[in-house]
Order: sequence, then structure tokens, then C-alpha cells
Amino acid sequence: MPVGYVRRAPALLGGARPSVFAIRPAMLHRMSTSTPEPARRGLLTERIARELEHGIRTGEYAPGDKLPSERELSVRFGASRNVVREVLRRLEAQQLIEVAPGRGSFVREQNSAQARGYDALYRAGRPTVRQLIEARLPLETEMVRLATELATERDIAVMRAAVVALECADEPVSKARADLEFHEAIAVAAGNPVLRIMLSSISGMMFEMMLRSNSDPSIAEPGVPHHPEIFEAIERRDAELAVERMRAHLRLGLRTYGRDLDVQVDVMAKQHIEMLLGEGRG
Repeated sequence: MPVGYVRRAPALLGGARPSVFAIRPAMLHRMSTSTPEPARRGLLTERIARELEHGIRTGEYAPGDKLPSERELSVRFGASRNVVREVLRRLEAQQLIEVAPGRGSFVREQNSAQARGYDALYRAGRPTVRQLIEARLPLETEMVRLATELATERDIAVMRAAVVALECADEPVSKARADLEFHEAIAVAAGNPVLRIMLSSISGMMFEMMLRSNSDPSIAEPGVPHHPEIFEAIERRDAELAVERMRAHLRLGLRTYGRDLDVQVDVMAKQHIEMLLGEGRG
């Protein structure tokens, strides 16, 4: 266990201190044994959105093409119409499609800036899980050092809320979102817009990695610091401890991902989503 490691839960916004350390293993076990609703809905949304987005970005669906109808997508993916509508809203928010009431959903023309965006570069580069962890280590240890020194009370409150959100989440998609929100809050608190842009450029890959890690019981390895411990060090303004805990937190993946370490991040995420959906059907 790291020197100075104190197993103290962070305060809630209202001041109470729940025993988040006591509930984490149980919550992880819950996702490791089955995939109930609404977890299945969240995973289906991710799966369908990823497949349609891939089809749009690779040219399977050309600009101006009409996507299959809600009913057709519902049948194709075995999902409810509500899930399909959620996917279409997401693609519309990403400016990948235009929804015309009464006519359907049509693929939008992508401008050159969008084509050269982070996501396009990410998919062209085919980075692996190991490469993502290796890149995050120097970036996020420096971010947490600056955040510990510079965080305002508002920054602290945002980080605290993200810690609590992750501890209370009960399915992998909401867990991954809360996980990412904590790391993004640290980037904001670091006070350097370049570092924030750098983290934003890999946030899509981070989210895909977090989908797996937040449904894997091995991340509860005893003695490894997670968000509550990192947050505690930030709140105490102990920069060296915060860096030590962030480094240990990120390096955990090098021990627990096994063969997935050298698999492309997006391929690994797709395989893991399919596995969880398969467990839900079983």
C-alpha cells in the first residue's frame, strides 16, 4: 500500500461521508455476473451508435444517403424504438446526420475540418490499449500535479461530484461517463488550456477503455488508489501524493488488461460490449 495512503471517503456535496470503499467491490461484482436493464439499454445504444458512426465515417453511408428507418434499425439490432431514437439524437448532435421529420435521417456532408478531426486521426492511427496508457501517464500525472496546486473550490466541488457519481453508477456506460468526467475535471482544474485540449483529443479512446475497466472486477485490486484516493490527495493539496496515486491508478491497466493490452482500443471496446450483451442474453 502506498506511503501516506489513507482510506478516507471524500465528502459528499452535502457534507456526509459515505463509505464508498465498502460499496465499490459489490458494485463491480454486480456488473461482472450479469447485464440487467438499464445496463443493456446503455450498451445497445453504444453498440448501435458505434456501428452507424463507423458506417458514416468509412463511406458505407455516403452524404445524402438515407439511414434505415427506426423500425428497420430496431429489428436489425434487436433494440427498442426508444434506444434507436436515442442513437439518432446522438448522431445528430455529432452533426453526422440530419433528421427530417416525416422523411427520415440523412447523412450530412462532412467538411474538411471534421474529416481531419481527432476521431478520424484516432481511427487512422489504430492505437492500442498499451499505447493509450503510456500516453496518459505523463499527461495525467502532470495535470493532477497542477490541479492539486491550482484547483479552486468550484473545481474541488466538480471533482467531488464526479467521484460520487462513479461510486453510485450501476451500469458500465454511466460508470464510464462519470469516470471520464473526473479526469476531465482534473484537466480543467490544472488551469492550462493546452493540457485540456490534449486530454480532449483522447477522450473518445479513454471512454472506450473505461467501458471495459468499469465492468472488470480486477480493477478493485487491494491497495490500488482510485478516484476517491486521488481526490483526497488533491483536496489535501498534496501534489506528490496525488501524482503517486494517479500513476498507480493508470498503471493498473498494464497488469490487468492481459492480451487486450496490444489490441486496438476501438476493437477491444467493441468486443467487450458484445461480451456484456451476450451475458445479458444468457
